[in-house]
Amino acid sequence: MTDQSLSPADSAFAAEVREWLAQNLTGEFAKLKGLGGPGREHEAFAERLEWDRHLAAAGWTCLGWPVEYGGRDASMEQQVLFHLEYARSGAPARVSHIGEELLGPTLLAFGTEEQKQRFLPGIKNVTELWCQGYSEPGAGSDLAGVTTNAKLDGDKWVVNGQKVWTSLAHLSDWCFVIARTEPGSARHNGLSYLLVPMDQPGVEVRPIIQLTGTSEFNEVFFTDAVTDASLIVGAPGQGWRTAMGTLAFERGVATLGQQVQFAGELAALVALAESNGSATDPVIREKLSRAWVGLQVMRAHAMRTLGEGNREIAGAPSVAKLLWARWHRDLGELAMEVQGGPSLLAAPSVTSEGDQFDEWQRMFLFTRADTIYGGSDEIQRNIISERVLGLPREARP
Repeated sequence: MTDQSLSPADSAFAAEVREWLAQNLTGEFAKLKGLGGPGREHEAFAERLEWDRHLAAAGWTCLGWPVEYGGRDASMEQQVLFHLEYARSGAPARVSHIGEELLGPTLLAFGTEEQKQRFLPGIKNVTELWCQGYSEPGAGSDLAGVTTNAKLDGDKWVVNGQKVWTSLAHLSDWCFVIARTEPGSARHNGLSYLLVPMDQPGVEVRPIIQLTGTSEFNEVFFTDAVTDASLIVGAPGQGWRTAMGTLAFERGVATLGQQVQFAGELAALVALAESNGSATDPVIREKLSRAWVGLQVMRAHAMRTLGEGNREIAGAPSVAKLLWARWHRDLGELAMEVQGGPSLLAAPSVTSEGDQFDEWQRMFLFTRADTIYGGSDEIQRNIISERVLGLPREARP
């Protein structure tokens, strides 16, 4: 998407976003530039939360939502433009993305009016933070294998089970949980999508220490945790459809902003290679060139599949996940090659107090998980082969 291809209205919208960011990423907020994101969620969290609320007060959250629910009813093109301009400005990673980009659209698509009135304002104003209760120790990317169960007891659901790899659970007010509500059901059947408050005796959050030394992922244990009977999104036992809707929203327009961030990382790595002389190595030079080509492929795929009429292209979200996850993991490995010997030495961060790694070391370590979280590569390939290409299903034990 170039300035030449934009309509006058979209061009004016992009200019409005740029101007607002330039005027507001100043003072204390200017110090937040470049902070946060996967593997770095510990950076200035309270300050980034304040920034998110500043965005909300100015009307820059939930742009694609209908006006009656606090949004701007922005077109797909305008949402893409916002994410692009936001990434280009260097503004900090958002702390409310799980609520805004996952649960909010899910409630708009599948929730009751009462649920929308109760939860959408808190998401829009960033006064309630959300986490995602999908993966379990025995059901990671294979979501249909969940065993966490919920039973209806009067006017309450009683939830028991364990979730794992729950991003930002330690900072969240609510969790949307996939639980088995029909005893004896298996696989995709009998699941329900519940909204569960985190601040209660029946919920225990345990941090998982990552290779980076940080702990944005968590284990969450539900022991007779409760939530109101009305806080089920979609029909009881039909939660698979709702859960798949959430996953589709997860890989939406924000991916283009992610690619701008990737481009910034690649540009910084090229500059490092030129400054330390590793760019003269033909192998390094070829890998940097391949990384640039891969980024163009990602962008072309996103632009082709995110248009207004292309939101239901079969397998597109899985292809997108495969493209960016492997590309980013490989970039982390390439960063170590570009640094050479110094990459093996501890280099405390200059931007995050107490962080024992520099930006390239942290990228390398955290991107080991890129091909696992958000749906592993193996599962994405199965989805494409079975549901798009019509190949035989993988044998299951």
